[in-house]
Amino acid sequence: MFLKTATTAYTESSSDSILRLKEEIETAQAIVIGAGAGLSASAGFTYSGKRFEENFPDFIRKYGFKDMYTGGFYPFNTLEEHWAYWSRYIWINRYQDPPKDVYRRLFSLVSDKDYFVITTNVDHCFQKAGFDKERLFYTQGDYGLLQCSRPCHMGTYDNEDIIRKMVEAQGLTVNEHGFSPMPGVTVKMSVPSELVPYCPVCKSPMSMNLRSDETFVEDEGWHKAMNRYAKFLEAHQFRHVLFLELGVGGNTPGIIKFPFRRMTVENHRAVYACVNYGEAYAPRKIGERSICINGDIGEVLKQV
Repeated sequence: MFLKTATTAYTESSSDSILRLKEEIETAQAIVIGAGAGLSASAGFTYSGKRFEENFPDFIRKYGFKDMYTGGFYPFNTLEEHWAYWSRYIWINRYQDPPKDVYRRLFSLVSDKDYFVITTNVDHCFQKAGFDKERLFYTQGDYGLLQCSRPCHMGTYDNEDIIRKMVEAQGLTVNEHGFSPMPGVTVKMSVPSELVPYCPVCKSPMSMNLRSDETFVEDEGWHKAMNRYAKFLEAHQFRHVLFLELGVGGNTPGIIKFPFRRMTVENHRAVYACVNYGEAYAPRKIGERSICINGDIGEVLKQV
């Protein structure tokens, strides 16, 4: 409980903190990266502002959506409109590269180290940047997978082909920044009924493989990744480990933040590093073995 309630240690971003982080990355026997939404935001995967306005202008006009994320919870009247919105959402957040090279910069820092990644992000940016898929654990799902909405079975299905077809059926052409209207075609806010995905087993509507309630499917790949992560932690539990937390907020602290702090307490050779914009802090009990940097992750990685 002390990890949730103890007085916290906090330091502003400084050259000393960055130098210390650089030294820990170079000398650690293992690095466990815990990544949250702040890392993808630093890479340019923003869910509001220009990126949202350019790719969803019709949905904004009709429904008054303020950002991409909250729009995803809207109860559309038809599955055809639901998948029109979500196909755009999935395409730009899963199948396009982020605007900035933050993930590749991170990979260059740890590629020759013994590392493992646990992340609540579902945008696949780690693999696109070159990280070994056998060293990744996506705890909350993947925008690139569909599942039965019931679910009647524990299978997931790649969706790239069907998502592209949905986008193009709306009269949109995929480009490097998102979408542009096809010449002479009126953009639609729905997809043809024949493109709406249904479960091949029970014929219920399909949904995204995203953890939002008890229907989330933890498929065979998910369990294999979980086991690899557990084995990695077990193999390094008494070694010099750097627990590198990047952009993790307070929504689901039990997945990365609290376990990283607990494992740092239990292993006196471990170091906890938290890089976050405005939320860099650590419990007092591990204050001397913590590096807290308040700043943009991409800029911090450049300095490292």
